[in-house]
Amino acid sequence: MIAKGRRRKGWPQRDLAAMIEKSESWVSQVERDVIPVNSLETLRHISDVLGIPLPELLGAAPPPGQPSASARRPSSSASASARVGRNLGPEEADDPVRRRELLAAAAVVFASPLTTATPAEASTLAPLEDLLLYGTARVPEGSDVSPVGVAAAVRESRAHFRAARYDLLARVLPGQIAQAQALRPAELSATAVADLYNIAARLCIKLGEDGLVAITADRALNSARRGGDALTIAEAHRMVSSAWRRQGHLARATDIAVRAAQDVQADRSTPESARLAAGSSLLATAAYTAAKMGDRQTARALIGEATETARAGSAAAEARTDTGVQQVRLHQLSVHYLLGDAGQAIDLARTIDPSALPTPERQGRFFIDVARCFDQWGKPAQCYRALLAAEQAAPQEIRRGAVKDLAGSLLRHDRSLPGVRTFAARAGVPVN
Repeated sequence: MIAKGRRRKGWPQRDLAAMIEKSESWVSQVERDVIPVNSLETLRHISDVLGIPLPELLGAAPPPGQPSASARRPSSSASASARVGRNLGPEEADDPVRRRELLAAAAVVFASPLTTATPAEASTLAPLEDLLLYGTARVPEGSDVSPVGVAAAVRESRAHFRAARYDLLARVLPGQIAQAQALRPAELSATAVADLYNIAARLCIKLGEDGLVAITADRALNSARRGGDALTIAEAHRMVSSAWRRQGHLARATDIAVRAAQDVQADRSTPESARLAAGSSLLATAAYTAAKMGDRQTARALIGEATETARAGSAAAEARTDTGVQQVRLHQLSVHYLLGDAGQAIDLARTIDPSALPTPERQGRFFIDVARCFDQWGKPAQCYRALLAAEQAAPQEIRRGAVKDLAGSLLRHDRSLPGVRTFAARAGVPVN
């Protein structure tokens, strides 16, 4: 709401910051929902400066017939402070209040909807946006709202993701979430709802929508905790870690993944192979984040531990994400790239058989990572060949932001790389 009000006035963040006597960085973090505003006085100041009634600023319009907050003030500052604190409390469990919080956070995300997405991606994610903002998804006609039917819906969504059928997944996923939510009792549906929100978070990561990653990961973790399944909770924590990483909070993201790995490995109610597989996935995610932070020692230690854990646990049918030694090696490839060790990464890539990777999504990701390494190494021809291989393995993978960046940089070699301009266009890069 703050971002929307500021843009409506045509102000840059630095102007709003000056008016409310805050830093430009503070305003940026508030608008991205990285930090909360817990001061009633600051909220009132923002409300007055932007001309937005205080309840509206908090994502809750006043009831019909009541004057707006700008026309009246609470009779007691203490009671007003209690109301604001209740709206902003991070551990609030009251569903109506929780909904207002999420709507307020989502308003920041959707003030300029999908600003980083292409028109095709924006329309692809529209049903998921509507579900998150308005709860408008309906149970598809003829759906089996039973434990068996909901479990089949989860398997179907996971299969779409692994096959890199992102457009199809985005269309069916909201209805499948509604189908799972319709299952009663709610405790029975919670784990399935969490599994589907975890898949939704991974889809949003693929399409580069960081705001949606944060919202879907939050819903996944809340549902997973209600369901109590250790593997689903672990995967939800992995998505939360990814959301923090994509917001730039790398140390926090690393800590979340490491602690979640420790928790799932300590859960004796889950089969050992599944615990180890989930732990290895979390440790590999933590290693990637540490490498992104430039912490070479921690990244190498974590990826080494992830490898040992994966070997001990092997792949597990119960796992909520792709697991195993091959999966960890893909993360190791990314770690080398992030640490600037492109040659070492390519040496590792040559030992990986892409046909042995379990899904098209993994195969496409492998070739994209190889392309990034060749780009870092200054080898455009090899980079281009790797991108073409990624497209062959998983055509919708080339819509990722990393591919667009690579394709855009390859355009300067269009005379020596036949077809690179048409490839860039397929990836969504504007080509004159």
